[in-house]
Amino acid sequence: MRPRPEHLEHVRTLGVDLVLSMLWFAPPKELAKPPFTLVRLPMIDYPLIPIPIPIWMLRRGVLAALPILDAGGRVLVYCRGGIHRSVAMACCILIARGMSSDDAMDLVIRQRPVADARAGYIAARIRRFERDWRERAKSALDAAAEPR
Repeated sequence: MRPRPEHLEHVRTLGVDLVLSMLWFAPPKELAKPPFTLVRLPMIDYPLIPIPIPIWMLRRGVLAALPILDAGGRVLVYCRGGIHRSVAMACCILIARGMSSDDAMDLVIRQRPVADARAGYIAARIRRFERDWRERAKSALDAAAEPR
């Protein structure tokens, strides 16, 4: 669920370093001030229209989160209800850290039972991200292995 101004002190106590906002409208201004770094990934989620999460946007969020997590930091990902968009992003971050899409979805659902990672249009985006991420990693390895 999205943090409101009255939640900010609690978010600070959690030691959050990076905030990934997946809402179309602007987050509370305080989330763009230290100790937070804010990355806006604005998108709309409507059940009758497949979620328009471009793979490049998921990749942008993942690339912002990985160095923070690798350094031992914490990342807050949020959307309006914490059911679809933020769940997709959380799964993509886990995939980038080595999990399969199925394992990532299972973990997120276990940790947040209201998460609907297996909704058809959400799971499809998560799996598509996994394929894209793995292909890019393989291409990077292949390029590094080529003689110069």
